[in-house]
Order: sequence, then structure tokens, then C-alpha cells
Amino acid sequence: MADFGAAWLGWDIARGVEASQPDLPDLHDITMTPRKYGFHGTLKPPFRLADGLGLGDLDKATSLLAASIAPAICDGLVLETLGRFLALVPQGDTGAIRHLAEACVRDLDRFRAPASDAELARRRKAGLSAQQEALLMEWGYPYVMDELQFHLTLSGRLPKDGLKDWAGHVRYMLPDLPAPFVIDQIALCGARADGRFQLIHRYALTG
Repeated sequence: MADFGAAWLGWDIARGVEASQPDLPDLHDITMTPRKYGFHGTLKPPFRLADGLGLGDLDKATSLLAASIAPAICDGLVLETLGRFLALVPQGDTGAIRHLAEACVRDLDRFRAPASDAELARRRKAGLSAQQEALLMEWGYPYVMDELQFHLTLSGRLPKDGLKDWAGHVRYMLPDLPAPFVIDQIALCGARADGRFQLIHRYALTG
């Protein structure tokens, strides 16, 4: 599935190289927004390191966290439309995935530099609920904890009249999706100088 995601988006986050996309008109354009992040499911939103803390500190803490949490399992993945973009979303009981994400957000929060006023203003442009505003102020991002909707993004915002066709293209290209879907590792990724994200290290969930 990782190979499909890299090819579909045009960026291999694991190797930090561009990937050849399928020959589909406009595919490069409709995947432009998620391309820089690579094929992934966000557990803790991107953040800048807090003053006085380095990558080595974060690596050690992430390793300890992974050793304390068991793999997260759900029934499988399915292609869905979220708003106006396409994504793979988990099916069945997603409580274990939510628990994993909450632990990543909470236990690694001391490494996060506070959000700037500009970042807060940008998030608020989406029109946040009272709960989302509270999460933004506490964790630096409004769509965590109870507001999390775990997903693996496959497109940017699509025109309404193009959603059905692009969903058909994805279904044709998709490999067999895992059932059950098991998250047995978490990954630490970082933004490069060119803005694209690349894998730094993987950690097995062994708790």
C-alpha cells in the first residue's frame, strides 16, 4: 500500500525522492497539496521543536512512547470522500487508533513550540467550534483528541463534479486493502529545506 501511495501522490516519503505518477490527466495537479507530506496518516500534527530541545530528545521520547503502546487494530480501510477530498479511512471500532493518536499528542506535547499568532489566526479561518478552539489553544491544532478523524489523504480539494470520476480512478489503481488494518509502527517525519516531508525513523509498537 505504501508503494501505491507514493506513486499516486508523486512523493516517496520513506526514501525522500519523487515517484513516477500514473499517466492520468490532472493527477499531478489534484495531488499537489498532499504531495509534500507523502502518503501517511497523521497521529500528531506537524510542529516546530520547542527551544532547548533537539531531535535526539524527541527520538528518545518517541521510542519510549512506542514501547508503551500496543498495535492499533481496526476492521480495515475504505475509500471515502471527506468534504471535497478523497482519503482512506478506518472501518469498525477505531478506539485503539484514537488511543494511539491521543498518546502521541499528549505525551510528546512538551516538544512542541507554541503556535504563533499567525498560525492561530490561520486555523481560525476555518470557523472553529468552541471545542475545536479549546483544542487549538491546548494542543496547537483543532482536530485532535475527540475531533480526530484519522485518514490517509489521496487528493487535494476537488470540484464537486470531479469527485465521482476521481474516486473511480483511485479504486481502479488501489491494491487490495488490508483487512484488518493494523498500525504496528509509528513514524517520526520531518520537513526538509524544500518543504517536503521525509521519514526520520520508525518505531515498533510493543506495549
